[in-house]
Amino acid sequence: MTLSKSIDLSAESLSHYGALYKHWAIAFSGGKDSSATVTLVLHLIETGRIPKPESLTVLYADTRQELPPLHAAALGIIEELGKRGIDTRIVLPELDHRYFVYMLGRGVPPPSNTFRWCTPKLKVMSMERELEKVRQQHGEKLLMLTGVRIGESAARDQRIAISCTKDGGECGQGWFQQSSSQAVADTLAPILHWRICHVWDWLMFDAPALGFPTEEIAAVYGMTNEGTESEEPLSLRTGCIGCPLVQEDRALEAVVSEAQWAYLAPLRKLRPLYREIKKPQYRHRKHGEVKKDGTLAAKQNRLGPITLESRRWMLEQVLAIQEEVNQAARRENCPTISLINDEELARIEELIAAKTYPEKWDGTEPRGDEWLPEILPDGSIQLLLFDKF
Repeated sequence: MTLSKSIDLSAESLSHYGALYKHWAIAFSGGKDSSATVTLVLHLIETGRIPKPESLTVLYADTRQELPPLHAAALGIIEELGKRGIDTRIVLPELDHRYFVYMLGRGVPPPSNTFRWCTPKLKVMSMERELEKVRQQHGEKLLMLTGVRIGESAARDQRIAISCTKDGGECGQGWFQQSSSQAVADTLAPILHWRICHVWDWLMFDAPALGFPTEEIAAVYGMTNEGTESEEPLSLRTGCIGCPLVQEDRALEAVVSEAQWAYLAPLRKLRPLYREIKKPQYRHRKHGEVKKDGTLAAKQNRLGPITLESRRWMLEQVLAIQEEVNQAARRENCPTISLINDEELARIEELIAAKTYPEKWDGTEPRGDEWLPEILPDGSIQLLLFDKF
């Protein structure tokens, strides 16, 4: 399928489902697929290929952890949309849910694939809250457009295949999901069928020609106007700066390999810091934990939150990395970064001073590397063979 044909199918999908709703919203993350979606939809509206809704709201989920080039490109797209009269809203997480506030203020360890608190706290909850405001403003259910696309995730593809067989879901040219009449929005993924090369062509050539600053997005993923479509950049996915959920932060490596972003290289220190702070010596551990009914909890000696002392140490490390980057930025007249801004720093210090811990923890628990006797399922205790020395 050619890009032209893919655009035709997207236009058909938007024309059909879009006509059923007066008010549309677009979930914009700043990544390649959502950037392609938001710029394509506006182009199709401006050229009269799809009906213009009574209102169009673009919600940018600013996690404050995006790679700087992606964040800059997203703000550039938001600015351009504003010039064209589109209602744009930058949606931030609640202060206590922001990445470093949640981690260092409350002591919650960095996210992992088994404890992935970052996506709901940084993005989903804040977007749902803002979308509800848009729904209340207009008094009726919205059509929510997303950049979901087949081929990005095997798990997501499986969910699409299942949902397309029930509840009115359809795929092919767009993936439509209908919900109850009282729901905030129904959703449509108008570029579901786009191939990855179509996304690159749109971001590198078509969207810039229409006035949208999307070339840098392609560069972050390893694509350039001079380069060829190799398998390496085509399969690359991005996450937050120094994302602890991936084996290798290839996105950050792609960014710092470019001369204009090389000064961001100290950000490479974040991932080793996240690995370090998960170690037992920086955390508390439950010992002799019991459930509400008085019986022993199944998982004894489980590791928990980061200690107050370790949080203060990690805060110093993160601020040092931020300052190292910004010193280089000032020398080279480049954009500075803000891993932790003044508001977040004040809140972190306030929470640490108040000895704040997650629910069911209070800081009196032993440190994770302390030698402790083993508590067996029947309540008996296996004493240590050797005392600490």
